[in-house]
Order: sequence, then structure tokens, then C-alpha cells
Amino acid sequence: MKRIEVTLLLATSLALTTVAWGADPAGDFVNGYLKKKQIPGCAVMVRQNGKVVLSAGYGMANLEHKVGVTPETVFQSGSMGKQFTAMAVMMLVEEHKLSLDDPISKHLTVPGSWSKITVRHLLTHTSGLGDYPEGFSLQKDYTEDDLLKMIIAQPLAFAAGDKWNYSNLGYVTLGILIRKVSGEFYGDVLQRRIFGPLGMKYARIISEADIIPNRAAGYKLKDGVLRNQGWVSPTLNTTADGALYLTVEDMARWDEALAAEKLLSHGGFEQMWAPVKLNNGSSAPYGFGWGIRKTASGHRILEHGGAWQGFVSYIARYPDDGLTAVVFCNRAGASAEHIAKKIAGFYVPDLAPPNHSAAKLDPEVLRSYAGEYRLEDRLTVKLSVANDRLETTWLGEKLVMVPESETTFFEEDSERTFRFARDDNGKVTAFIIAVPEELTLRRLP
Repeated sequence: MKRIEVTLLLATSLALTTVAWGADPAGDFVNGYLKKKQIPGCAVMVRQNGKVVLSAGYGMANLEHKVGVTPETVFQSGSMGKQFTAMAVMMLVEEHKLSLDDPISKHLTVPGSWSKITVRHLLTHTSGLGDYPEGFSLQKDYTEDDLLKMIIAQPLAFAAGDKWNYSNLGYVTLGILIRKVSGEFYGDVLQRRIFGPLGMKYARIISEADIIPNRAAGYKLKDGVLRNQGWVSPTLNTTADGALYLTVEDMARWDEALAAEKLLSHGGFEQMWAPVKLNNGSSAPYGFGWGIRKTASGHRILEHGGAWQGFVSYIARYPDDGLTAVVFCNRAGASAEHIAKKIAGFYVPDLAPPNHSAAKLDPEVLRSYAGEYRLEDRLTVKLSVANDRLETTWLGEKLVMVPESETTFFEEDSERTFRFARDDNGKVTAFIIAVPEELTLRRLP
């Protein structure tokens, strides 16, 4: 979730960079990408071997006032904020105020069906909880008690630890749990225990009421036209699933602290960055607020993205390469991940995203994929055939899927990939989007 008629104004003269060498391949790429993809602006930070080697703003932070992006521009975090929630939980664990294996029922009033759900399950998206239900109003204010009542009313999709399923509701619950255990609102815990000590001077909980210097505006594409983001109630901009203001300068200080293993013990970091083990002995590529994967070339990567209110974010840490890339953009649906990975490849070529090759499919195969697909009870998308490709609309933007094999597709200039599943009779049953977490949409009749 922590997933808007204006002329796009982009000027390469607004690009601000600290790159030391003469040529600026990163700046050239980003400025070209913003124009091609109708993204108002982005901020980028790269740390390599302990030093900030790139801290830059490109394009526009606010189209109406013609304000450019700088490294001090404040963006919304979306779900990138989950790593800070996880850090706060781990700090309470190391202070013995909480245990990873505590059942949630030890601290909060929850139904019997939650009896086996632990803190660890919430951190790793293995609790059986899902996302906000269809029909949940984003324009209404809620107390934490209201939110918890909504959460516990949702059916569990599976037994705790059986599967991995990304859950914003699990992290909202963790924020409520932090208050219960610490006696403080989770945002105050972050400010006092993390942001303040690390010198993250812009980092804070979202507030549209407060005067926030350098705050960017968020946008969305609708029918190819940029529009302002939609309004969300103040309550839903204070939940622990990702409701922070951050700058790339803040993220440089955060990355420095992670590299130096500040705030937690070495063992705490090892737990946070270990893939979760499921009940059947297999593992899922997620730790505590971090995706844990390997690149196509085999390099270890710790990553997370975010999307909320017309903003997207992404952090990629390559610990074995001494490199971190962070990107914030102010347009819903923009691929901050692709920008970060392309820029990482300018510093360590082996980290560049792989090139995809288009395949020619039998038109009958393409037509078999056309139709409607449903993501749980939240979203329906309609796929159609356009020439030798598939098309749909995603967050107001036309999404073109290029075939790479009979069942797999890719989007140009993006990290999104797609595949289709068939049953034993060859009937198409599902459409899977990797972003990089997989979203499975079932085929509708």
C-alpha cells in the first residue's frame, strides 16, 4: 500500500550532484529516465566503501511552484519505513522488554486464532495476515484500538509460519505493540532512539499539518496526465507500515549506522538479515523489514521499496561490494528500484540489471492470457493483447509486457517481471507480478 492537468517540467540544470569525476553517467541516465517516464523528480544517494560518492537531486520537487529536487528534499518513505519499525522492535528485544518468540497475545488482546502468531511472524510477513481490506476508508481517522479491531477481524490466510505473504497489517500491529511495550508512540521511539542519535535531522513521522521545509509534492499519472496525489487521513500517515518523511541525506546516515552495526549487537543484525525459515524447513527471501536476495550475477543484496501517496522509494545494500544505493521519486508507479540498480551498475558493473530479450509468441498463446485477474479482494486488472505484447493499466500508467518466453514477460526500463501459471489441463489460472515481492492475481471466469 505504502503503495495525481500539470505540464511536466524537467531541466537538466536542476540536477545537483556531488560526483567527483567529469562525466556524469548517473545524472544523464536519471534525467533521461524522468523525461521518458513522466516522473517529476527523484533524489539519489550512493555510498561506496564508507563514503558518500553521489548525493543528488534531479527534476522537480513541486511542479506548481517550480521547485527543484535537492539532497535535502523530503520525500515520503512508503514501506521502506518498515526497516525502522523492525529496528525499534529489535532494540526492545535486546533490552529484554520483548522476545521474538512472544505470542502477540502476551501483549495485545487478540482472538484465539492468533494464539500461535509471534513477534517474529509479524516481522517476517509469515503470520497469515494480509493487507488492508477492500472498502477500508483511507479518508477516515482511526484510533490504534480501531485499527487493531479491524486487523483482528480479518481472516488469516494460513497458519503462522506456513507461508510468506507481504502484510502491511502485520507492521501496523507492530507499531501498536511498540506503544504497548515501551509506553511511547512508535514514531516518538524512532525519533528518540534512532533518528536523533544518528543525526537524521529530516527524518520524522508524516504530518500534513506541520510546516516541513523542503517537502516534495507527490503525484500520480491518470490517463497520461500528472495529477496531485489523493488525500489520506492523518491517522493513516502515522502507522508503522511505512509513514515517514526521509531525505537521501538521512539515508546516508542510516546506511553508515548499519555498516558500523550501531544500535544493535552483531547477533541482532544477523537475525534481522537472515531469510525467514518456514514451518516446512524452506526459507523465504525476507528478514525483519528487509528483502534478502541475490542479484542475477550472484551478489548479495539487502533491499526494500516503498509506495505511498504519490511517492516511491527504494534502498539496495550490497554488503559484499561495499555499496548502497537509495532513490526517492515523487510519482506513483515510478520504478525507483530500476533507477537504483542501474546507478549501482555505474559503480560496480556486475550489479547492473540483466538485459532481457524479447521472444515472438504464437498469437493464440498471447490471447490465452487476455482477461481479468484479481489480487485478493483488493484490485482487478484487465490484460489485453496489443500487437505482439500484453497491456494493462497499473496505477494510472499503461503497462506494456514484453514476452521473454511462453510464460514469462518483462517491462522495459523496469525491474517488474511477470509470469503466468497454468493448471494440469493447461488452463491459465494466475498472473504473477514480481516487484520484487510476488503478487499473485487469480484468473477470473
